[in-house]
Amino acid sequence: MGSEASAGEVNLLCSKIPFQSDGELVLPPRDEGGVGLVLVDVSNGFCTVGAGNLAPTAPNKQIEKMVGEAARLARLFCDRSWPIFAFLDCHFPDKPELPFPPHCIIGSGEENFVPALEWLENEPNVVIKRKHCIDGYISSIEKDGSSIFADWVGKHQIKTILVLGICTDICVLDFASSTLAARNIGRVPPLQDVVVYSEGCATYDLPVEVAMDVKGALAHPQEIMHHIGLYMAKGRGAKVVDRVVLEPSG
Repeated sequence: MGSEASAGEVNLLCSKIPFQSDGELVLPPRDEGGVGLVLVDVSNGFCTVGAGNLAPTAPNKQIEKMVGEAARLARLFCDRSWPIFAFLDCHFPDKPELPFPPHCIIGSGEENFVPALEWLENEPNVVIKRKHCIDGYISSIEKDGSSIFADWVGKHQIKTILVLGICTDICVLDFASSTLAARNIGRVPPLQDVVVYSEGCATYDLPVEVAMDVKGALAHPQEIMHHIGLYMAKGRGAKVVDRVVLEPSG
């Protein structure tokens, strides 16, 4: 596997910190609803090859699969007029987000949807929140204490959110953890379940041998950190599924 973590290393980790998948999420019939799709940072700055400091430097199968699943499920939700909430990382040039290098700066193009999702900009059932911090839940809280995300959940009477995006172990995990904590104290009624779709999430790859040559960098083997992100989300109370299917009609 070259610079990536070997299959043996990944398998060893999974054996040390295993978790049981919750199987599949069965989406309700078209006219029932009660489920919302949350897309986390499916943007050029994290997904498009060569787009910026935190973008992949070469085509990446895990990221490509995540983008494909995000596009597939977004189309399904829009065809049914079901609610979608999309976070897009977005920063001012004079406000760095440490410890990360400059990324998704306003006006750079990095902060926009990947080409496969650009069409979402014009969909009436989509709410787009340009966030200025890692945690989308926190970024949704206004100075007066109101929350555009909590309002979205309440408006559409969402009981289940399906979460996809990047990075599994950073922005996806932080959003899921904060949302679960908020659910537990009644801040996002009537939300019940936070479902993280493993095949619809991805993270970046920074092998050990590369990180050693970058001052201050931490190694970040993709498959291992993806697993850890899902493991941590599960530990916080999220359901982690590896399939999303439609309930058979009739």
